[in-house]
Amino acid sequence: MADDKTEKVKRLMYEPEKIRNIAIAAHIDHGKTTFSDNLLFGAGMMSEDLAGKARVLDFHADETERGITIDSASVSMVHSLEGNEYLINLIDTPGHVDFGGDVTRAMRAVDGCVVLVCASEGIMPQTETVLRQALRERVKPVLFINKVDRLIKEVKLTPEEMQKRFIDIIAKVNNLISEIAEPEFAERFQVSVQEGSVAFGSAYHKWALSVPYMQRKGISFKDIIDAYNSGEESYKGLSKKAPLTEVVLNMSIRHHPNPITAQGYRIPKIWHGEKDSKIGQDLIKCNSNGEPVFVCTKIVVDKNAGEIATGRLFSGTLRSGDPVYMNLAKKKLNLQQVSIYKGAQRIQVDKVGAGNIVGLVGLKGAFAGETVSGQPIEPFESIKHIFEPVVTKSIEAKRPSDLPKLVEVLRQVGKEYADIKIEINEETGENLMSGMGELHLEVIENRIKTEKGLDVVTGPPIVVYRETVTKKSDELEVRTPNGHNIFFFSIEPLENEVYESIGKGDIPEMRMKKKHEDVWAKLSELGISNDEAREYREVYKGNVFEDATRGLALLSEVLDSVLDGWRLVVDGGPLSKEPLTKTKFILHDAKLHVDHMHRGPAQIYPAVRKGVHETMKKAGAAILEPIQTHLVEAPIEFMGKITSLIASKRGVLDDVQQEVGTIRIHAQLPVSEMIGWSNDLRSSTEGRGISSLVNQNFKKLPSELQEDVIRRIRQRKGLSENQ
Repeated sequence: MADDKTEKVKRLMYEPEKIRNIAIAAHIDHGKTTFSDNLLFGAGMMSEDLAGKARVLDFHADETERGITIDSASVSMVHSLEGNEYLINLIDTPGHVDFGGDVTRAMRAVDGCVVLVCASEGIMPQTETVLRQALRERVKPVLFINKVDRLIKEVKLTPEEMQKRFIDIIAKVNNLISEIAEPEFAERFQVSVQEGSVAFGSAYHKWALSVPYMQRKGISFKDIIDAYNSGEESYKGLSKKAPLTEVVLNMSIRHHPNPITAQGYRIPKIWHGEKDSKIGQDLIKCNSNGEPVFVCTKIVVDKNAGEIATGRLFSGTLRSGDPVYMNLAKKKLNLQQVSIYKGAQRIQVDKVGAGNIVGLVGLKGAFAGETVSGQPIEPFESIKHIFEPVVTKSIEAKRPSDLPKLVEVLRQVGKEYADIKIEINEETGENLMSGMGELHLEVIENRIKTEKGLDVVTGPPIVVYRETVTKKSDELEVRTPNGHNIFFFSIEPLENEVYESIGKGDIPEMRMKKKHEDVWAKLSELGISNDEAREYREVYKGNVFEDATRGLALLSEVLDSVLDGWRLVVDGGPLSKEPLTKTKFILHDAKLHVDHMHRGPAQIYPAVRKGVHETMKKAGAAILEPIQTHLVEAPIEFMGKITSLIASKRGVLDDVQQEVGTIRIHAQLPVSEMIGWSNDLRSSTEGRGISSLVNQNFKKLPSELQEDVIRRIRQRKGLSENQ
């Protein structure tokens, strides 16, 4: 970044009405990184020859080798429109579903996204997923239909046929927005050709068009087709007539909100503190003079600077040396550096104001989702990815002498890759790494070897299961170990509607220490009575704790210990120490000793643990297995082989559609049967079949498999038969 550009960025950082925070999101191979390259070229940050080939924002070696984006990357650039300069903070996100957690976290930092759709392939499963991720955070989409050159050169469509193809893609995107967005945003976030929130073009050939641009410049689709039919020199000239950067960034400035506008409607969704308080108003108004509040969305480890927390500054101003408080880690620290990004490069600045995407050095121990402020405040809602890690591998150092380094590296990996779950058991020496799929774990393993310089070996893939209950238990009496306190508990399956709303993020996962009118209203819509809604005390990992007691004076003094004890059991249930899901645990009554010495955590935790274990025995405890819904596409002649392959993996066909020469199959497959799925599909279809993840959920493992799976998990974890 040349000095004058850096100076422009520094100046515009303090004018939030001229800032646009945007992400580029799409299905894999729809052209996001080439598209981002061209935006950088247009902003004068790379040469024209390299744009679309250099993949500047893919700065890890394995991203270049595999030809896919694995990590999100941030960059700040300046763009002029109608005589005014604007600061664009852009995040390029991964398209492969295994790295979708980076998309989820990027959406917390931005206010708008450019959704890319390949003109030839159309809407794909990951297109729907990225839209869902954006709309859940109230991030406004615009649409770019990419690879239009393929329709002209390969498919040879007429202008009328192209127009029909575009109308179909736009209609499908708007239908998805209507289905996914909250009612108040379903209409507001629609994309429109006439208004200019839809553009078409070729990122590879560096041109783009929108209807307002075509009207202003007098260009038609016929001109584009004629240019391609006239030879390479002619269509290469399109990048001068209709430069992609100008069309797309103009569209973003006009149709994406600035941070002041966006935070007015985003903050009430993602922050559950008092909106009328001083800090609440600072956040809603994006007040640079208010209390500083920063949300970390990614940790990057720099060899020289150490841990850098990247994220969004929602209010206030941060300077090097400022004292700050990490609300989840409950730690006070001083900032060492404040910086902005240009891909892999970091540019230090003296201070930064609200509404920007920044990197902070000095937040030791921070992680993605941490809320950093001047004083303790209500943290922001946790950043929850749509899909959970379902594949685990054990990992150990090749040389025993490297064990201390392995533990250190794994802790670092857990911070850098927030959707990789690391479990370190220093007693047994077993270290586990859980991710979204085989590719996800393979990439992290490779980076530990190449970037961290540690030789490791991993075990075979292990599937992550869940525990639940199938019916309502009776109310059971449980005593603390000293016999001085008695609790009355029951457990039952959580209502489907509530469970799904928690999964969508409509009901936040948090401990409820005060009135939450918005949560109560949502529960009421789902058919939960007002009285019961007010009894919710915590939502955690798809489970609910309900306090149905009446007028117990001493309960408030032990309730936090009860909830902490319950969370420990949710993390590892009685059947096989797998996490609980879709349960409602109810405290009906309690008899508590008047002396607090007799009701400390050492007494409460074992009682709650026993309570969950005993009630689950009575409520038909069962194992749930992860199920993935995949869309399989292949030439029609392979239909028989594909259906046989799905059947051999305990799969279930949901839907089969035939198009000209092609078959599209939606199938549900147990993750435990999907190890090696990609290779099996390639073998069955002579390399011509592709599979995309559409959805993921947990379903009850068939009864005949329950006992064997529980035994194998317990054996692997070293649990005794009756523990």
